[in-house]
Amino acid sequence: MENNIITDSIKYIGADDKTIDLFESQYIVPNGISYNSYLIKDEKNVIMDTIDKRATDKWIENLERELGGENPDFLVVSHLEPDHAYNIELIANKYPNMKIVGNMKTFAFIPQFFNIENLEERKIVVNEGDTLNIGKHTLQFIMAPMVHWPEVMFTYEQSEKILFSADAFGKFGALDTDEDWDCEARRYYFNIVGKYGIQVQSVLKKAANLDIKMICPLHGPILKEDLSHYINKYDIWSSYKPEDDGVFIAYASIHGNTADAARKLGDILKENGAKKVVLTDLAREDMAEAIEDAFRYDKMIVAASSYNAEVFPPMEHFLNHLKSKNYQNRKIGIVENGTWAPSAGKCMKDIISQMKDIDLVEPMVTIRSTLNSQNINDLEVLAKNILNKND
Repeated sequence: MENNIITDSIKYIGADDKTIDLFESQYIVPNGISYNSYLIKDEKNVIMDTIDKRATDKWIENLERELGGENPDFLVVSHLEPDHAYNIELIANKYPNMKIVGNMKTFAFIPQFFNIENLEERKIVVNEGDTLNIGKHTLQFIMAPMVHWPEVMFTYEQSEKILFSADAFGKFGALDTDEDWDCEARRYYFNIVGKYGIQVQSVLKKAANLDIKMICPLHGPILKEDLSHYINKYDIWSSYKPEDDGVFIAYASIHGNTADAARKLGDILKENGAKKVVLTDLAREDMAEAIEDAFRYDKMIVAASSYNAEVFPPMEHFLNHLKSKNYQNRKIGIVENGTWAPSAGKCMKDIISQMKDIDLVEPMVTIRSTLNSQNINDLEVLAKNILNKND
C-alpha cells in the first residue's frame, strides 16, 4: 500500500509477495499476492493476524514502526492457515504478555502448528457475538466456520464500522496491481472457497445485520466504496447462481481434431445468437481460470477425446475439480471424439451425473476422428438446444 493508514487508529502492516510462483502450490499468481495484517491502536493495541513466512521480516518491520515502541496487548487470530498465521509463535515469544484471541477451534489447532509457552494462561476464547473493548474501539466476533477452515472468524469493529473478513472478499494480486477486482476475486473465490457456498451464505446473513463502512480482507485491497457490489458478487457466487449469460466451451484435445470441433461449435453458437462464447484448452490453459469461467456462465459444453477407453486426463481432472467445488445449477452439453471406440462421452457423463441440478442438453455429439457434414449438423442441433432455439 502507498499509504499504510486505513483510519487514524488502524494501520496496515501486511506485505506484498511478488516472488511467489504458485499460491497454495497450485494457483498461478502472475501479479503476486498480498498478505494482509492490521494494527488497531487504542488504549490496548491489537494485531489482526500475522502473515506468511515469505514476508516475515517486512511484517516485523511494519509492526514495530507502527507500534512506535509500545507493546501489543492482543493478537486476534482470524484464520490459522500458514499464509496468515506463520508468525504466531514468533510474535508470542517476542511479546510474552500479549494475549491471543480466538475461538475453541483456533486453540484446538494452534498446538498442531506451534509450541507457545503458557498458552492456557494467555488465550482468550471467544464465541459468536462476544465483544472485546480496547478503549474507543470494540471488537465483535462473528464465527465463519468453513469459510474456508473450521476455525475461521470475522471481526467487526463497532465504532468505525469495519469488517475484518478473513479470507472472504480476498483476491489474488499484490496491492500495487492495477486490475479489475471481479476477475481475480472470482478466480480466488471459486478455487479456494467455492465448495463452501452454504457456509458463505450463512455468514453473509450475519453480516447483513451490520452497518459496514469498510471491508479489510486477508488478501487483496481494502474495500471502501460501493460495498454492495462486492457483497452482491459474493451472494451470487455462494448461491451457485450463474453470473453471466454465455457458453463456456472447455475442450481437451490430443491431436487437434477435438479442438477443431470446439472452435466450430463456438462459431455455430455465435451464429445462433449466443451473447458470449468462451473457449478454453484444458491441456494448456490455467485450470483455475477454467474453473472460474465454468462458474461464471450459465451454460457449458465439454468436448474431449477418448483415451485408454476413458477420457483424456485434462478433462477428467477439470470435471472432478468442478465436482469437488460443488458445481451445480447449469446447462451442460457433451461432445466426444474417438476413432474406434468413443468412450469420453460416457466418462464425462458419469462425473457430471454426480453434480447437483444439472440440465444435460441433448444430443451428446460423437465425432469419429474428424469433423464431417453429419457431426457438424449434430453440433448445430446441440447449439440450438443449449440456446433454446429449437425453431
